[in-house]
Amino acid sequence: MLKSFLTLTLFCSIFLFANSSSENLHLATSSNPSRINPILATDSGSSQIADFIFSGLVKYDKTGKKIIGDLATKFYFEDNVTIVFELRQDVLWHDKKSFSAFDVEFTYNLLHSDTLSSPYTSSFRLVKSLEVINKYKIKVHYKKPYFKALEIWMMGILPKHLLKDETNLMGSKFNTNPIGTGPYRLSKLEFSKNIELSAFEDYFLHKPYIPKIIFHVISDPMTRFLMLKSNQLDIGSLEAMQYERQIEEKFKERFQILENISHSYTYLGFNLRLEKFKNRKVREALSLAINRQELVDILFLKHGEVCRGPFLPGSIGFDDKVRIPTQNLQRAKKLLEELGYSKENPFEFEIATSNSNAIRPYAAQIIQHQLSKIGVIVTLRVMEWQAFLNMVVFPRKFETVLLGWSLSLSPDPYLLWHSDSDKKGGFNFIGYQNSNVDSMIDKMQYITNREKLSKVQKNIFNSVVSDIPYLFLFIPNSITIVDKNIEPIESTINGIWHNHIEWKK
Repeated sequence: MLKSFLTLTLFCSIFLFANSSSENLHLATSSNPSRINPILATDSGSSQIADFIFSGLVKYDKTGKKIIGDLATKFYFEDNVTIVFELRQDVLWHDKKSFSAFDVEFTYNLLHSDTLSSPYTSSFRLVKSLEVINKYKIKVHYKKPYFKALEIWMMGILPKHLLKDETNLMGSKFNTNPIGTGPYRLSKLEFSKNIELSAFEDYFLHKPYIPKIIFHVISDPMTRFLMLKSNQLDIGSLEAMQYERQIEEKFKERFQILENISHSYTYLGFNLRLEKFKNRKVREALSLAINRQELVDILFLKHGEVCRGPFLPGSIGFDDKVRIPTQNLQRAKKLLEELGYSKENPFEFEIATSNSNAIRPYAAQIIQHQLSKIGVIVTLRVMEWQAFLNMVVFPRKFETVLLGWSLSLSPDPYLLWHSDSDKKGGFNFIGYQNSNVDSMIDKMQYITNREKLSKVQKNIFNSVVSDIPYLFLFIPNSITIVDKNIEPIESTINGIWHNHIEWKK
């Protein structure tokens, strides 16, 4: 009763706020941002907001196939290890100070600072040096040709004039009071309530037509759904069950419904540092006990597909010849018996996950049930997102984690699968180590020929899948809901946000 009252109270307060301006854009986020800083943002809430506030030197065009200028007006390869960036001269920071090449140099140097722990530092590991030619021109020298030489400069640039004397960027007030060059500036941050972004009047392209973007911090997925149904959000997402059984024709009259395969997958990751998971036979037994198609059918009602491995369908590293593991309970039991596990001595472990994603707690329960069929005892720990990150994921205090990765259009497996990324602040937090995979990842960094790159990435795909460091589970479809009053919406492989400064409501 108390929970229902609190949810209703929260919903009513949001209702009043959301109707305060019909011109503004209202969105929901499931968690508070931890650090609104592009070189420190590791959670989706922080990254999503930072993308509106900060700009990189380049970005993808709407097709996702071509890289175009952002803070750079022009860029070109002087040779196969040197890129020249010519920068815009009309860019202002949100505090009206001028942007220059020295900000780019400062951001690059900051990523390599001993006082900073950023998983994105590794993306710049092949940069030999950055040379400032003049106030609006830089030259980047690489140690060797690099397949992501341009993409890494999509990283948001930070202001030197505000941070040059900062001694502790990890704990800086800047992370909750960011100043960028992007189309929106942070105008209000109320933790667990509302985050307000205002259109930057001096944005170098033009001031966005939507005056404000307001994020409502709502951890409860049902409350987010109720807000959509009650016209309190302009853009949101639907779970498959909601789409199939919980919306009416009136809802469809108000919203566009855009569905595509998402750029993300969900997995169960093993802490490979623990003795109980070091034996591949254990991981194989658990994999054989899982019916992945059943997970997709129950959770997504055909609005998703089974995940085969670490690269997504459509990417050059995806290998559709890799077979999806078929559930084989008899073989799974036999493997565990060979390792000394039985009804009297069952294999036990814990799955930790977060409630910020509506699907994953249910997925954990299904996995728990499926594994019980081979006598495995699974306990569940479902936590709030920030607590999950800070108490479980970052300190590596877990047996298994049920999590997901969102991948770029050109993912670098170094971040997740190279042994060097098994370090503080790195994304290889399960402790995966394979010298052969390391060698292939090292090799592919220098391949710029797309066909050769595809071959090496497919070999990486096969090797990782064979090692079973994760149980690759499912790829959900992205079902995006957009108010029909917002124009012009153009859905592409890059989503809908590529032209958001042109939107009007």
